[in-house]
Amino acid sequence: MTIFGFNTDVKFGDVVYHVQSEARQGDMLLQTLIFVKGQCIGKRTVSYAQKTTEPDFSEQAMHELLKSQHKAVLEALQQGRLESVTGSDAGIEDVGDGGLTVRWTNASEPIEGTSVAMSFQVLERTTKVSGAVVTVAASSPASAPTVASAETDAEGNATVRLSLTEDMLQDSTVMVRASHGTKCATRKFRFKK
Repeated sequence: MTIFGFNTDVKFGDVVYHVQSEARQGDMLLQTLIFVKGQCIGKRTVSYAQKTTEPDFSEQAMHELLKSQHKAVLEALQQGRLESVTGSDAGIEDVGDGGLTVRWTNASEPIEGTSVAMSFQVLERTTKVSGAVVTVAASSPASAPTVASAETDAEGNATVRLSLTEDMLQDSTVMVRASHGTKCATRKFRFKK
């Protein structure tokens, strides 16, 4: 099944918003962009990476999540609530508002060899989360075991030291999950070789 995006124009007052939603399958993200006169003025991006571990998750389910996100943004714009749907500046949350975000803070450093230190920061909205557990695994298969983990410090930072597996090297990706209590964030990150 091919996942198609959505494009809709919606008017609020004198402003016409163009809303464009698409599934970025390679990154396991659902993204909705909001344009006014060709300029992007906001976006809502969520990760569905955690959903891929559920046995019944399918492309149809992903399509339904994307459709629901697109509809929610349209409804908010029709009610004049742009800020309520464009997400926080903190980062990308899980579908369904997992409550946390995880940022890869040394992503600009190229990865050489098979031993690497990856640094992350975990936030709840804009608050740094101390004591969150950050785990790293191969991004495929979805049931791949954790290869490394670390706990965040008082600033919400953690450095995970790991040896890249053959799957990770081949895909140039890892699956990262941050969890703290009942809240979590799961992201698929690509690295530079």
